[in-house]
Order: sequence, then C-alpha cells, then structure tokens
Amino acid sequence: MSDFQNAASWAEDDDWPIDPEAEERVARVVREFERAHGGGRKVRDWDTWQAVRQAWEAGETAASLARRFDVGLANLWRRRASEGWERRREPDRPPAPPEGWDRWACDRQERFLQELADQRDVAQALLSGMRGGTGGEMPLWHIGFYYVWRAEEMGAEVAAGDYERCKDQPWAKAVWNADGTIRHQSHIDYALIRMYRDDWRRVVGLPDGAAVAWP
Repeated sequence: MSDFQNAASWAEDDDWPIDPEAEERVARVVREFERAHGGGRKVRDWDTWQAVRQAWEAGETAASLARRFDVGLANLWRRRASEGWERRREPDRPPAPPEGWDRWACDRQERFLQELADQRDVAQALLSGMRGGTGGEMPLWHIGFYYVWRAEEMGAEVAAGDYERCKDQPWAKAVWNADGTIRHQSHIDYALIRMYRDDWRRVVGLPDGAAVAWP
C-alpha cells in the first residue's frame, strides 16, 4: 500500500490517536500527492471552513469532507490542530435501573398519575374556597397554604373569620399565632410536620426505628 493510501485510510477513521508528529507526516504525504497530481493549493472562504468544521465536529470524516467541500486534507488537518476542533461527545446514557426500564417506567407512570390526582384534589379545594367553601376538604399538608392564600387574597376580615371558625381544630396552632395572626408559610409547614410526624414519616417512607430524630 502506498504512503498516500495509508494516509487516506487513516483519514477515513478520525478516531485514530492524534500524534502531532504522525499527523504532520500524514499531512506531508497528502501535500506531496496533491502537488504531484496537480491539486495545488485550494483556497476556500471562511464560510466554507466553518461548514467543514461544524460537519467534522458533528462526526463526519476528514476524507468525506475533503471530497464534499473540495478542500485539501493537509489544510483540513492543520486547521483542526490550530483551531482546536473537537468532536461532540454524545451524552452518556443513564445506567439502567436494577428493575429494568419497563418496570421503572410502569412505576413512574403510577407515581405520576397519583401525583396528578393529589394536585387536582388541592386545586378543587382551592376552587371551593374561592367560591366560599369552608376549606374543610383541604388535604392536611396544604391547610397552611390554603389559609395563607385566603389571608393574602381576601383580606383581614376573611382571615379573622377563618381563625374564629378554625381555632379549635387540632392543627390550628400550626397555622395561627395565639393572637390570631397567621404564621409564615414555612413555619406552618414545619409545625404541621412536627405535629403529624407519624403521618409525615409514612408519606416519605421512613420505616419504624430509622432516623428517629426526624422530624
């Protein structure tokens, strides 16, 4: 096989290790071949070389680009080295879960549908509150959100009425201060978690005896 055929075969596989000395030898062989066969120096504009670079970085081989854009291989390699062209790496695929992707997808679908149902319960309770409902159907963990929203959107009179109506509820101390002012949302959430710690542990999946200090 001739030196040029060797160089051409390497060019077809751009994954061969790039050694500066070896690359220069290949480029020299290509230049000599081009001169011997009347190739001469091919002058191409900036837009052409940008297109060559983009195609090479996207995965096309140097030999293919040399043919498609009628550019010299030696010039292409020089530009690749001097301009720092780099192949685009495909993102690594996430590792398969132990149960397999089909089982994982089935579980995630069930979880997604359950989350949708829970979100719709909250939305319906909010809509009921906007229509003048009592909020009694509000899910436990959203009680604070519901009454904070009513206080902010409907004003002090409604907030005071909410307190009077609900102050004897077991969760009221988590939502209102002793003087009837509503607490900050983050304080309410934390207080409800502490007040209903066993329910919270079941929701998040903490088994008995694990992380006993939480919450």
